[in-house]
Amino acid sequence: MNRFLADVERRAFRIAQMHLRDSEDALDAVQETMLQLARRYAHRPEAEWPPLFYRILQSRIRDCQRRRRVRNRVISFFGGQRDAEGDAPDPIESAPDPAGGDPADQVVRQEAMGALENALEALPARQREAFMLRILEGLDVADTARAMRCSQGSVKTHLSRAMHSLRQSLGEHWS
Repeated sequence: MNRFLADVERRAFRIAQMHLRDSEDALDAVQETMLQLARRYAHRPEAEWPPLFYRILQSRIRDCQRRRRVRNRVISFFGGQRDAEGDAPDPIESAPDPAGGDPADQVVRQEAMGALENALEALPARQREAFMLRILEGLDVADTARAMRCSQGSVKTHLSRAMHSLRQSLGEHWS
């Protein structure tokens, strides 16, 4: 179990970060997912862990998004634009990494990643989930179907539609 969790930790964090756009929330979602998998499903065969893990992760992401929507409604009702703790955004935290390498390459990578994140965000939830699990995580169709709780045909349809939409919206960034 430890080896499996170590192998998926970084990718799961990136998936959660792309969905939630907040490192702390993403880390919390991944940690909660790992704990739940270890507590409830460690006795299951190792082949079942990937779809279970990603199903739990998607549930945690949706839960966090729901909590965030409610919190934002409450904050906007009272007229504030601050984060959940009432703090203004930290400029140091949002500064670029000084050890990042060539600035031109960084800009190109950031633009491409930003375009991908925006394009993924614009996709319907099921298409985004199919893309993330199949393409970014490399799950096979059967495991993706188990994680998404749908048929293998549905996974293929969602992925095909997602790829078509991404090709159209990414244009120059698509390779």
